[in-house]
Amino acid sequence: MKHYSHIILLLAICALIWPLQSCANGGVSKPAAPSSESSDYSDYSDYSDYSENSDYSENSEYSDNSKKPDYRILLETLLKEASQKPADTCFPLFFARKFLDVPYVAYTLEVNDDEQLVINVSELDCTTLVETVTALTRCAYQKQFTFAAFQDNLRNMRYYNGIIDKYTSRIHYFTDWIVTNQKAGIVSEIQQPNPPFTAIQTVKVSYMSEHPQSYKALKAHPEYVPDIRKMEERITGQKFRFIPKSEVKDTKAMREAIHDGDIIAITCNKPGLDIAHLGFAVWRQDGLHLLNASQLHKKVIEEPMTLYQYLQKHPSHTGIRIIRINQNTPITQNTQNTPNTQKN
Repeated sequence: MKHYSHIILLLAICALIWPLQSCANGGVSKPAAPSSESSDYSDYSDYSDYSENSDYSENSEYSDNSKKPDYRILLETLLKEASQKPADTCFPLFFARKFLDVPYVAYTLEVNDDEQLVINVSELDCTTLVETVTALTRCAYQKQFTFAAFQDNLRNMRYYNGIIDKYTSRIHYFTDWIVTNQKAGIVSEIQQPNPPFTAIQTVKVSYMSEHPQSYKALKAHPEYVPDIRKMEERITGQKFRFIPKSEVKDTKAMREAIHDGDIIAITCNKPGLDIAHLGFAVWRQDGLHLLNASQLHKKVIEEPMTLYQYLQKHPSHTGIRIIRINQNTPITQNTQNTPNTQKN
């Protein structure tokens, strides 16, 4: 609990010293999944929570937003600590481990009527963990250890061209997130060598446009659905090499292909979906493990079982795609003013 205790202390300091300036509705709890997989296959309302239990809950877990802290102090404290680390530090795991034991909460981005840059590091799901850690890692690579740099990095990876307009300006499927951020130089998808990248995923996404009632924004704004459908059509048919789950073993080829701190995107065979779950690669003596925000464990955790074992327990999981955060990329530009940010 030492990691989360550290965060709790900092959050308490934030609440006392830096009252939150702008807030709307708080985080929303996710209903428990009834699936027999008892899994993390449905973790996030955008990238992966498209199962039969994916309807957005209208019951807010935190309705009194005046008491929620500003995360500036916490994030700048983490960045200051990172600034003192040697250059060869594995920054994705350095930051990800700071959030161990933070509670798992879904739908924390689905809380505003108007689209805003939501920052919430006291409640995480698989996607917000990956985005938060990626933004912090980018700051470390850029040697920009400020809250403003974190905001810029998060905005630029979460929204098309870093511009916050409306719900459809946010990237909603993780394949689209990978492709968009690879074009921007933020990440690189690893698809070689073969083996272990022996399988090909042909993306076919449609869940959001086919189930608009499962999404707060689409339910309130049916006029957004055609734009969502166009986005789905744009990425449908794209092909990507991945490692089938039968091959996610402790081999020399795997250890060379996957690095500590790489983003792991778990592919699935659920209709209309592309990615089921996200996390970070952690190599141990017994093989590859997943550091993730786990719906099953209800917190951020380094899975005690190997990723191979984890994948075998989930029939809908087919394998893994690997995404690496780029080190040598230009500093992101501030495309919007900070008032568009909401610390949730």
